[in-house]
Amino acid sequence: MTFPCMSSILYIQGGGKVRVNVRRVRRERGLTQEELARKVGVSRQTIVNVEQGRYKPSILLALKIARVLDTDVETLFKLEEVDWR
Repeated sequence: MTFPCMSSILYIQGGGKVRVNVRRVRRERGLTQEELARKVGVSRQTIVNVEQGRYKPSILLALKIARVLDTDVETLFKLEEVDWR
């Protein structure tokens, strides 16, 4: 089962945009926000904020989320555009 339009955009200082797909993948795996939060050791509110693009997770948290969801970090956080200048 796929969940289209279940991503948000995280704007990065310097002009980059990251598409956040955590919510879509989490739902595909059948996990609640609470279950994911417990498995990675954060609050449910942290997961809410990550999913909504209001919180930039640390590399460690992004890796933990990817491992629990059995995917890679780039599936969860896809770089959309970058101005390398």
